[in-house]
Amino acid sequence: MSQRAYNELWADVQLELSRLLAEELPAEPLHPEKDRVVFFQRVALFYVRYLQIFRKLEEIYDQVVHPQKRRLIRTILDGVIGRLLELKNEMVEKEYSEYHYMDDILQDLNLIPADLEIPIPRYFITECSKDFQERKTMVTDILKMVEVTESLEPLIVKDMSPEKAIKIIQVAERARQGRLRAKLNEESRNMNRMYKTKEPGAADIELAAVCIQKVWRGYVQRKRTKIDREEEMIFLGMAMDPKYKVPSSAEIGARATEVFNCNRQREHEEDYQKAIVAITKQLLDVEGHDMSNTLKDQIRQWLIECRDATGSFPDYPDEEEGGSALIFAEKNPQQLKEEIAALEEDDSKNKPKKKEEKKKNGKDKGKNNTEEEEEGLKMLPSAFLSDLQVGNKTFEDFWKKRNESKNFVQRHDPELIKEEMRKVVEAEIRPQVDVQMREELAEWKLAVDKDKGGKAKGKAKKKGAKGGKKKKEKDLTPDRTLESLCQELVEQGLLKKPNNVALQDYIGDYSYIGSELRKLDIEPTPSLSDVRQVLTLYGILPLGSQVVHEKAPLIKAILLTGPTGVGKKMLVHAICQETGANLFDLSPLNTAGKYPGKSGLAMMLHMVFKVARLLPPSVIWIGDAEKMFYKKIPKQDKELEPKRLKKDLPKSLKLIKAEDRVLLVGTTRDPLSADIKSLCKMYSKILLIPKPDYGSRCILWKQLITKQGGEVTKALDLSSLSKISDGYTPGHMVRVVQSVVTKRRVLQQAMRPLTASEFVPPLAKINPVLKGEEEALKNWYTKTPLGKKKIKAAAGKEEEAADKKKDAKKKGKK
Repeated sequence: MSQRAYNELWADVQLELSRLLAEELPAEPLHPEKDRVVFFQRVALFYVRYLQIFRKLEEIYDQVVHPQKRRLIRTILDGVIGRLLELKNEMVEKEYSEYHYMDDILQDLNLIPADLEIPIPRYFITECSKDFQERKTMVTDILKMVEVTESLEPLIVKDMSPEKAIKIIQVAERARQGRLRAKLNEESRNMNRMYKTKEPGAADIELAAVCIQKVWRGYVQRKRTKIDREEEMIFLGMAMDPKYKVPSSAEIGARATEVFNCNRQREHEEDYQKAIVAITKQLLDVEGHDMSNTLKDQIRQWLIECRDATGSFPDYPDEEEGGSALIFAEKNPQQLKEEIAALEEDDSKNKPKKKEEKKKNGKDKGKNNTEEEEEGLKMLPSAFLSDLQVGNKTFEDFWKKRNESKNFVQRHDPELIKEEMRKVVEAEIRPQVDVQMREELAEWKLAVDKDKGGKAKGKAKKKGAKGGKKKKEKDLTPDRTLESLCQELVEQGLLKKPNNVALQDYIGDYSYIGSELRKLDIEPTPSLSDVRQVLTLYGILPLGSQVVHEKAPLIKAILLTGPTGVGKKMLVHAICQETGANLFDLSPLNTAGKYPGKSGLAMMLHMVFKVARLLPPSVIWIGDAEKMFYKKIPKQDKELEPKRLKKDLPKSLKLIKAEDRVLLVGTTRDPLSADIKSLCKMYSKILLIPKPDYGSRCILWKQLITKQGGEVTKALDLSSLSKISDGYTPGHMVRVVQSVVTKRRVLQQAMRPLTASEFVPPLAKINPVLKGEEEALKNWYTKTPLGKKKIKAAAGKEEEAADKKKDAKKKGKK
């Protein structure tokens, strides 16, 4: 697509966004909705529409080359991502479930399941700052150094017993003799064939010719039949034409254009940064003196107006309060003085007021709750709608009707830079002007004013009011550099390099009848596609953007539970890979024997969280998270001291703020052995990952076999293989495919295609996930906070239905 096409697409997206904003922020506030189902449908519809805008904006931002347009698109894109996360939080609170099904909405909007796939913005990786890239290279260099030292250790020759050496020699010798024996046998068979052959007669030649004709005609006919079948399937739309399997020239050209646009983005961005520096310098040289004089005149005028209105010169605002910037807050002197006096009075009156308010709130809690229930359901306040409104207004006021016919190359606009940089230059000049004007005001006061002590006391009160700051965390490593801390964590195995795994490698099919099942009061089992989408919303999108992480609903810790092999560890590595996050491993098995004692434990947690904050984004992984909260420690785990982080880790987690892009991810396959209260206190989000359903198994078998080098032909009955593999996890399926589709078997495929029966014996050797284990996990999940809310909501519905039946019976009797 050309830049003009992307600009038109952006205009269409902004039009849809303006419609959405008009619906979300109407002139008259919407009436609260009493029906929970209707309210959820409204929120879900908003969610799907914002998701479509997000998908288009992400593509536009990735390809538009105009640097100033990209900045506006980025702010709108971050706002849309944040609003998407808010709506997800709203749906979770109203439906009491982490997984939602919108197949009915897809049908109404004429969308396909792929349109609900949440894209991961490419700028998470491509637009890292220079400091961030330098830090990442530092970590990778340390990891490489440690890997080299670890790889050199196994080269040291270890002592070997004579018996073991004799066995190795015997195995090698027997293998050599076997190869020689097989070679001699083959030669003898060939010699026997040569002696047995006789000169063929006329009848033998005729029979041989007939045999050859029969075989050839059968081969030709089978080939023709196969071609006819394939053509018929392509004609019916049941198979893809082979020419579409290979990328077309148009697709190759589109990819080349995308790469070219990315290169142009870098060039235009470099030019834009250079222009900012040059224009700023020019403004300082040309307009700096005039700006300084204008500011001084405005401040003098304000001081004189204050003198005329109040009878005395006001105190000049301090640097901490903003200096002279406070003067130009669109308030006259009298208003400003009244505001300052009111603030000073509030300082003395705030405390008793707060106490009275608390008492009143405590008494009226019950009343308020009942009133809210009677009023109905409302949307929670949003932190992103105001940003979206500002971004949309900027687009409509400036970019929508702008004529860019002369700017074909899409470079920056110098006039826009001047408008933006004037504010920056004014902010740079203002502190110098404030210093001069403070001196000038002091001279005026000495010459005119006589009362000098009254306002100083007010200042003292103000400073006293600013007291009461929260205690900051003590820095246990003030003298150490970031490199030394990273090096120690890598050497101790606490900072690791994540595996090269993309989230799209976590394959699964969409739940097509989820909403229909919920209408029948049947809770559908989430698919692996649902798990992937939820983890994108909770883990990847907030970690990738600083703006989104600060304003969106804060999620500090996520717990992934599920049977062995469902891909919990893979998802942790995928989060790190998609966001460029560092991976810290605080699993009980990994921390055993490291940093002993209370002081050592405090130092370990301090170092991990300090480096995690300084190198954002960061993921702290706790494998076997149930061990930290064991009800009773098993004998084999006592040496690991699994509970040593139980008290200190939640304390460190509380210190994480919205500004810190740090996420704690725990994985467990046996949550039943842990104390559920402690586990739920630490992890705000708990995701139960199920075994794959039939559709996901079909896709998984096909993808895994193809990735291993196998070919999926008609001889391989994927449907039957997916049915008999019910209860097996993706991890089990990977092991089976690796054992069957070997290098030797790949070479034999041309003569002997793969069949489903080959996968059955290795599959039978693995124990599947039993129904009892699956039900135990589901029952455990009902005891979590969200599970309890779900049960209460279901019980409330049953009571309502019973009341309606009773009323109907009474009416019938009458």
